[in-house]
Amino acid sequence: MSTHSPLPPELAPGALDEATASRLETLIEEEEGAQNRFTGLLGLGAVAIALAMSLFHLWAAWDIVPTTTLRFVHVGFALAIGFTLFPISRRFRHRLMPWDWALAAAGIYVVWYLISGGDDLQDRAIFPEPMDIVVGWMLVAMVLEVARRATGPVMPVVAICFLLYGFFGNWLPAPWQHQGYDSERMIPHLAIGLDGIFGTAVDVSATLIILFTIYGAILQASGAGKFFVDFSFAATGGKAASAGRTVVLSSFLLGGPSGSGVATTVTLGTVAWPMMKKVGYRPDDAGGLLAAGGLGAIISPPVLGAAAFLIAEYLNIGYLDVIKMAIIPTVLYYASLLFMVELDQRRLMASGNAVAEDALQVEPIPVMLRKYGFHFSSLIAIIVFMVIGYSPTMSVLYAMGVAVVLSFVRPEQALWPRKLIGALAAGAVQSVGIAATCASAGIIVGVITLTGLGLKFSDIAIQAAGGSVVITAIYTALIVWVVGLAVPVTASYIICAVVAAPALIKLGVPDYAAHMFVFYYAVLSEVSPPTALSPFAAAAITGAGPYRTTFQAWKYTLPAFVMPFVFVTDPEGVGLLLKFTGDMGWADVAWQFLLAVVGLATLAIACQGFFRRALPGWERWLLAVAGVLMMFPALLDTIAPNLLPYPHLIGMVLALGLLSLQWRPAPRTA
Repeated sequence: MSTHSPLPPELAPGALDEATASRLETLIEEEEGAQNRFTGLLGLGAVAIALAMSLFHLWAAWDIVPTTTLRFVHVGFALAIGFTLFPISRRFRHRLMPWDWALAAAGIYVVWYLISGGDDLQDRAIFPEPMDIVVGWMLVAMVLEVARRATGPVMPVVAICFLLYGFFGNWLPAPWQHQGYDSERMIPHLAIGLDGIFGTAVDVSATLIILFTIYGAILQASGAGKFFVDFSFAATGGKAASAGRTVVLSSFLLGGPSGSGVATTVTLGTVAWPMMKKVGYRPDDAGGLLAAGGLGAIISPPVLGAAAFLIAEYLNIGYLDVIKMAIIPTVLYYASLLFMVELDQRRLMASGNAVAEDALQVEPIPVMLRKYGFHFSSLIAIIVFMVIGYSPTMSVLYAMGVAVVLSFVRPEQALWPRKLIGALAAGAVQSVGIAATCASAGIIVGVITLTGLGLKFSDIAIQAAGGSVVITAIYTALIVWVVGLAVPVTASYIICAVVAAPALIKLGVPDYAAHMFVFYYAVLSEVSPPTALSPFAAAAITGAGPYRTTFQAWKYTLPAFVMPFVFVTDPEGVGLLLKFTGDMGWADVAWQFLLAVVGLATLAIACQGFFRRALPGWERWLLAVAGVLMMFPALLDTIAPNLLPYPHLIGMVLALGLLSLQWRPAPRTA
């Protein structure tokens, strides 16, 4: 028995040529780490450890496990699996080297030391014993090494920079200076207490994220991913001409079983790219749309990205509240993508490309729903259980049971013990990278809380912005963007939620709006130039240049980059999060939604440069201004206060006037 392959399991053999499959596997490994695939006794042992991790967390979800024990064991499993299944470098793949044995044993020893120390260890964190310091250093080093193996070198390097700041901050000039801390103060804070490695991020990883990861693996093993792709093609007509619409719909449905933007992009690309090519999509355009669709999987309810669970914990609200806040922004994101796709279709038809009308070999929707419609049940079950009153932990646990039981509706998709064990083990392995990221982020957050960097940074950002909410929001977006270029979405959100979000909150932005703002920009940084894994994966499928594909993905998602500013700069913009302040009602929410839809449509036309015909440059720029006026009027008030009254309506009138020009006769050409 071997560990799961990095490529999505629903891809049929032969769907990709060997060179493309190799490139895709390399790109996925950049996000999820290069994994060993053992056979024989080593394979059985690896599956046994991963299965033990899943079973422990399922039991912890059902029964009561002390908080410290749960967090310690969670990190311990991540260390053991990380050193076993993720090699120190690719040249040692598929071999368990002596140092891997030693590091895995050291990880188990550290966790045993922490658990056996009990309350006495926690009580002496301020005045630690020498062995406490040694074990703490061991834990910090091993967490960083597992993060490097599972997610790449950037996250550990960032954490090390923060460690150096904690130790040598007294050498820095004001306002960055602090008193400086030695190992006796720093290491117990990071490795023993609940403010560093074992802080909020690891708590959420141990209680929620791993359960949803296991749930996603169960959905994949039961064939849900393939069904959602087939259903999307059937629902959008099953023709090549509707390939773009299919990407939009299937990316939403694949969010639950996939949980990864890169994996969703690969799954969609292998099926949709041949259709898109028939219609006339250029390779870089198609790759950009595929990457944008893959990104949507991270923000799609009911299973959002891992950072969404952290929002609930940081704000001390229920996960159902986070899902509720995400509903309208998710609809708007997909509406924006759909506008771009429809404009693509108009542009391609106008260019004279023949559209292949041959239908794909997919079953009719009624037949498909009768055979495989049960896959929708477990997704709906999560929401139903939470609405009834169950906690997110119990809801996903029961939803897993629903998925397992219903899989026996189709004999070929039934989760018999062998298949179920593989799914549980795969879910545990997939959670290692997230656990390592959360633990490494805990080091960063621990340094920030110990040194007071978060408060200092908030004051610096507010002063630099002159106390303006709009300028502070722009600074925050840039910070999240830059951080997101270097680290995964989860880590980007954790860092910026501690460093950047407090500045917005200090200026009167509601805390939930500030955190949703940071979350969406952390997600959007996944398709932002110059580096983005999902566009690179799409480029490997379509054969386009990776950087051209990245910029096309940016173009497809560009309208969505404006939307988060509505949350934080417009007092009524929080209506898009289904939050009501003051005298706000559903009419105000409907008005904000209408403005956002029309604004996104206008921005989509400006980005595509096409409506009924190609737009000249000046019309595109004015349409972009009109879209921003509708969605982000506070920007105009910041640049030129009191210049224009009612910027929303002016934006609408400007957009309608410019679009009416599309009906004038086209200029004659020689």
